[in-house]
Amino acid sequence: MGRFAKWLMLVLLGVAIVLAIATSLTIGWRPFLGPNARPLTARKFEPTPQRLERGRYIATALGGCLYCHSRHDWAAPGTPMVAGMEGSGEVLPYADLPGRIVAPNLTPDPETGAGLWSDDQLARAIREGISHDGRALFPIMPYLHYRNMSDEDLASVVVYLRSLPAVRNALPPTEIIFPVKYLIRSVPEPLMSPVPEMDKSDRVKYGAHLADQAGCIDCHTAQVRGQNVPGMDFAGGFSFAGPWGNVASANITPDASGISYYDEALFLEVMRTGQVKARKLSPIMPIMIYRNLPEDDLKAMFAFLRTVKPVKHRVDNSESPTDCKLCKQKHGGGSEN
Repeated sequence: MGRFAKWLMLVLLGVAIVLAIATSLTIGWRPFLGPNARPLTARKFEPTPQRLERGRYIATALGGCLYCHSRHDWAAPGTPMVAGMEGSGEVLPYADLPGRIVAPNLTPDPETGAGLWSDDQLARAIREGISHDGRALFPIMPYLHYRNMSDEDLASVVVYLRSLPAVRNALPPTEIIFPVKYLIRSVPEPLMSPVPEMDKSDRVKYGAHLADQAGCIDCHTAQVRGQNVPGMDFAGGFSFAGPWGNVASANITPDASGISYYDEALFLEVMRTGQVKARKLSPIMPIMIYRNLPEDDLKAMFAFLRTVKPVKHRVDNSESPTDCKLCKQKHGGGSEN
């Protein structure tokens, strides 16, 4: 072998080593190898009346499964779910998604729904972010929060989904743009340990758990390239563009620019009616599901929100969007921060 060929091999080997190190330190190998998924099991969840009711509560109120997995009339006041299509899936209407993201049909229809999926395929998708066919789910599906769902609550959700009327609703496949379709493979992680029931004796901790399961921080925290802006938890500014227009989420921290003026009674009223006194909330705030939460759970969530760090961050959807140096987004009142 000639001297040039040897030098070329050494250079190529060096480049390969540098690329391997860079990959390990940045995106990792999952985008190339596929998501980290545990093998499926044959476990089945016994249906009981208690599980059916608990699953109904989680899927229709706290976790909002049916909100995302149902067709909506986005042009109607309150953006209601289309009657008879509950749980049958929808192409998500958010304008800024990296491609076409489809919330699949979860009803027991054997051809277009989850009728042929095993209990563990559903369980793995809900808490671990792996689709029934082994794909990594786009993390708008809040499985990173649902990881904290107890084993019994998980069983209850699956039992409830099995009880839905089968609805035939053929949907197009999810199509995520490059390179996001590969990068999301790094997100799912197998859940190998039992998750116990949440202790309700500490009201604030229980409220934090409820807020986690409801995904409050996801919608009420501004993001840059899919990551929460540091120090802006619950301070609003996340923009939602879709059939309802372009609105930014509210600051729900106990700062004067947030909801410091709320008391428990006002919080309950807002979550039941979708109105702050005479001001109506944007329909992107899914009051249609949260109004189904029991009063004690809403009170616990409010108790938790009173403890989060106050963040001075003005968000006002009645004004035209302007650049905000705090959350790195454009929203009404942004230039005043």
